[in-house]
Amino acid sequence: MADDELAGLSLEELEKRYADLVGRWPAHSVPPSLWVEREELEEEIERRRRKEKSDS
Repeated sequence: MADDELAGLSLEELEKRYADLVGRWPAHSVPPSLWVEREELEEEIERRRRKEKSDS
């Protein structure tokens, strides 16, 4: 997933994508692409939450 794609999404949409990804997470043999997607989503969600907190 490209960073510019994530940048265009709302925090709510990012959280929905993350929940969907976690729901599809296999018990064994997780493909590297899923790990990358999870890390990217987690980082972007955290960045947005920090930004919202600092803007308030």
